[in-house]
Amino acid sequence: MTMNAAAGMKKMSAKELAQIVIDRAEWFILDVRNESEFNDWKIEGDKIEFINIPYFEQLEGVDSVLDKIPQHKKVLVVCAKEGSSKFVAEQIVEAGRSDIYYLEGGMKAWSEHVEPVKIGDLKTGGAIYQFVRIGKGCLSYMVISDGEAAVVDTSRMTEVYEQFAQEMNVSIRHTIDTHLHADHISGGKKLAEKTGAAYWLPPKDAAEVTFSYEKLNEGKEIAVGYTTIKIQPIYSPGHTIGSTSLMVDDTYLLTGDILFIASIGRPDLAGKAEDWVQDLRNTLYKRYKELSDELIVLPAHFGKGSELGEGGRVAARMGDLFRMNPGLNIQDEAEFRRTVTENLPPQPHSYQEIRQTNMGKLSPSEEEQREMEIGPNRCAVHDK
Repeated sequence: MTMNAAAGMKKMSAKELAQIVIDRAEWFILDVRNESEFNDWKIEGDKIEFINIPYFEQLEGVDSVLDKIPQHKKVLVVCAKEGSSKFVAEQIVEAGRSDIYYLEGGMKAWSEHVEPVKIGDLKTGGAIYQFVRIGKGCLSYMVISDGEAAVVDTSRMTEVYEQFAQEMNVSIRHTIDTHLHADHISGGKKLAEKTGAAYWLPPKDAAEVTFSYEKLNEGKEIAVGYTTIKIQPIYSPGHTIGSTSLMVDDTYLLTGDILFIASIGRPDLAGKAEDWVQDLRNTLYKRYKELSDELIVLPAHFGKGSELGEGGRVAARMGDLFRMNPGLNIQDEAEFRRTVTENLPPQPHSYQEIRQTNMGKLSPSEEEQREMEIGPNRCAVHDK
């Protein structure tokens, strides 16, 4: 964190904030966005307190704000893009307070920060890494073996994978989407084109795509490196008709948006909730039940900070999820149908446009892509 000499305040990067959330450190956040923006999406953590006082209420001064800010806690001021938070933070510092920070790049930067963490080793010497997009709740993966890598459910910030692959001295040979995403823009096709990798997509989700791709079908084995490590697709519809889980090294199950740590996937983002409910139930209650309880489940999203484990990892044993995940414990089929079709959280912002973009039908600018993705992850049933 660096000092701003002119104002005496300090700036914090999204990476530094991510570490605060992961470490469960105590902070106080003053969010100066409009109330509707704050209510829709905010920075959350186990020991983070926050208050929302819109910027326009502070234009005449921050005197009314000072008594609402704890005296003995570090304070982070947050806005959408940075400018308003810098102004408010400077006013608070001038009023005599210390330990006042503003978020560099605002919530836009928070939405785009991706933090790589190691999940574990593979049996023949490789490793699997999780890329935690902590502000958006998105999770992606890199499987590494013998100088090669496969990236799964790539975010649109493809540079983070290229840089990590360079640091690990591996070449990206495959990019894979477990399904056609609706809450974020996939970087899978873009990363494949930049690295010369093959791009894989379930064909049942690809009926309207405008580009060529490799078909991610059950029974297909995608080798990574020259060892016996393979990524094995398992057809698991419900969130989308093509949703496909990936078995890696007989140890890890990448479940896409079908199964999360604290919830299950919603079936309504393509407008076919009633049609896909039975598929979802069959995948969760039959297909997954046939798999080993010892598998480590690695989802494509998380909903709340409480799902972050040690070091920011999001993972759980399959057996533990069958005991603890509410979405896996609805025995009555009618109740299950109601749960996944009624009273769901709001649908993701611009999800139709995001789906169209992931099909190749729209080509939004970088700034338009940022705006389309702003907001929380909303792929789960229980994220209300």
